[in-house]
Amino acid sequence: MTSTSLEAAQVIVPTSRAEAVTAFGDGSHVTVLAGGTILMPEINYGRLRPERVLLLQNAGLSGIERNGSSMTIGAMTTVAELEQAPEPLGTAARNVADHEIRAQATLGGNLCAPAGGATPRGDLQAALIALGAQVKTTGKDGERNEPIEDFVAAGPHGRLLLEVELEEPRRSGSAAARRPHAHTYTILAVCAAETSAGVRVGVSGAGPSGMRARSVEDAFASGASAEEASRKVLDDAQPLDDALASAWYRQRLLPLLVRRALDDLGGGK
Repeated sequence: MTSTSLEAAQVIVPTSRAEAVTAFGDGSHVTVLAGGTILMPEINYGRLRPERVLLLQNAGLSGIERNGSSMTIGAMTTVAELEQAPEPLGTAARNVADHEIRAQATLGGNLCAPAGGATPRGDLQAALIALGAQVKTTGKDGERNEPIEDFVAAGPHGRLLLEVELEEPRRSGSAAARRPHAHTYTILAVCAAETSAGVRVGVSGAGPSGMRARSVEDAFASGASAEEASRKVLDDAQPLDDALASAWYRQRLLPLLVRRALDDLGGGK
């Protein structure tokens, strides 16, 4: 592991997973730099002045491992590498920004990105919530696994994301509203997947982070049609105004996207 000084920040470059975990410690005063597509503009424009920067490019946290129907994806795996992942993750990855951004941006950066002030971030979150992904992190209390919806709701504070585990679904569906500009974020995205635990529905763009639409899932599991179940999404989500769209627009669009995702799932009863 090497350590150098970059302007006012100390830059630490671990060369293994163990070194990364040790350098991160409890996360105090540490800024984690993955692909840098979100973080570097914040630093360059002076909006963020980190004390210690942890560069993870050489820490051995990238790659995809398959074991039957299960997958383990390292936090430093690029979005481009996820373009052929099981649906709906593959579709979500292919629609992130443009090729240059996807080749640099990482899974971990996407999941740990805070809301961008005026816009939501984390275009992969709805897909991973629908897939029932589990995230493995480390921090002051050691390693732990938790559902991805819990992780993104709480934020990565004091936690270093190591990997994400998921199983290929039996079937899946998705629907989204996107802006035509390649570098903007998705307005709203809804993903549905049938896992071993049943049908799960994930939403991104309706709030600061992705969320699980449990009311939709419960209604659908109880026999409601896709149209009936889709109306329940506003029991879970409370869309906000931001630079991409108004809360009014999202409130009217979200049930329609949920219905399309459920119909795409093949479950429009």
